[in-house]
Amino acid sequence: MNSQFRGTTICGVRRNGKTAIAGDGQVTFGENIVFKSNAVKVRRIYNDKVILGFAGGVADAFTLTERFEAMLNKYSGNLMRSAVELAELWRNDKLPRRLEAMMIVADKENMFILSGSGEVIEPDGGVCAIGSGGNYALAAARALYQETDYDAATIAKKALNIAADICIFTNGNITVEEV
Repeated sequence: MNSQFRGTTICGVRRNGKTAIAGDGQVTFGENIVFKSNAVKVRRIYNDKVILGFAGGVADAFTLTERFEAMLNKYSGNLMRSAVELAELWRNDKLPRRLEAMMIVADKENMFILSGSGEVIEPDGGVCAIGSGGNYALAAARALYQETDYDAATIAKKALNIAADICIFTNGNITVEEV
């Protein structure tokens, strides 16, 4: 049995000048134990100007979050520079080679996916998702984005609810933050 704690599904949506990140509340232990159902995996940082959501191994996700937050402080809240500089640390072997975690980070202008192995990805089409139920949430969010006029927060939350209906590692206890 995999004995790691895992946070699961996160969805980010940018629409009409707003960005929302939604995350479910489930933390699993191994493959078959729901350890916690009301975890908060989406939060505001850097004086509430940046939002992030994390998925993956919980300890690794906290490490990735702390390192990213340190970069934001170092580079005065510049999201793109902070993401690139964090990735640069991996390329220079100054960080462990692989953290089993991913994050979606966003401010008013940008949204990126950061991996625990040093990748920085700008999502296509203003929609992205990560974690165990990420593919379900991504498909739902893309359909809602293309076929409705819902705002970013509504799309992100509805996409997570759809993922929760079909992914056993995702639940309907959803937190949404918006900038």
